[in-house]
Amino acid sequence: MTNKTIRQLNLEDDFLFAKVMSDQEVCRKVLEKILGVSIREVSVPATQKTINMLYDGKGIRLDVYLNDNEGTVYNVEMERGKHKKVILPKRSRYYQGNIDLDIISAGEDYRKLKKSYVIFICTFDPFGERRHMYTFENRCVENPFLTLGDETTKIFLNTKGNMQNVDPEMQEFLSYVENTTDDFASRARSPLIKEIHKKVTEVKESKEMEVEYMTLLQRDRENIELGREEGREVGSNQMASLIKILLSENRTDELNRVLDDPDFRNRLFEEYDII
Repeated sequence: MTNKTIRQLNLEDDFLFAKVMSDQEVCRKVLEKILGVSIREVSVPATQKTINMLYDGKGIRLDVYLNDNEGTVYNVEMERGKHKKVILPKRSRYYQGNIDLDIISAGEDYRKLKKSYVIFICTFDPFGERRHMYTFENRCVENPFLTLGDETTKIFLNTKGNMQNVDPEMQEFLSYVENTTDDFASRARSPLIKEIHKKVTEVKESKEMEVEYMTLLQRDRENIELGREEGREVGSNQMASLIKILLSENRTDELNRVLDDPDFRNRLFEEYDII
């Protein structure tokens, strides 16, 4: 849980990232930079599911049109915390499956599955090779030049990269993700950053956005406190049950150990099937 005010947020923070990337023009230019292709149009589906994804920090689902009317589907997500590096590959697989299931459930034949990209912008190095960008496609093990052709791609951007495997504008964008300030934007050479920062400033200076951010922040705090209270209640009930059993079996000499030794206490919870 963050204690930042809305003006202290960086692009790595879920709320600001969601608000900035929901601007179709800004999003279009960010995707053009990541993919190195010209994008005609970006459409953010106006569904409750997508809105929930935005505010829960679980990603942004986009329909993107290049130079034709065949929409390519993108899932873009900001990722913080090194502990997540072990689950990102499986999460990318999960998102890919969800994209395909959504298309199939809409009545489409599997042969009409759209081209799709799952993109993570990470504030840590997910694969430890110091690259700014890692791009994955399904390829033949025996012949890496032979692609499967299933039209799925997974991209991991790394703000901590130092291999210089992307151009200076992309490097500057990745630095901006963690340092989304007026000072950084004023010194930036990239026109993309200056355009993104206009939207950032609009969000940070909006009273409506500030109220929305504070409301979501309070909701998160209440949910965390509720979880703590429920945990304390469960713990108290477990301890009461265990003490009752020990007293009934005349194991009073073990009561002090139960209070002082968590490992011993947990073994007894398991022994007596106390949950």
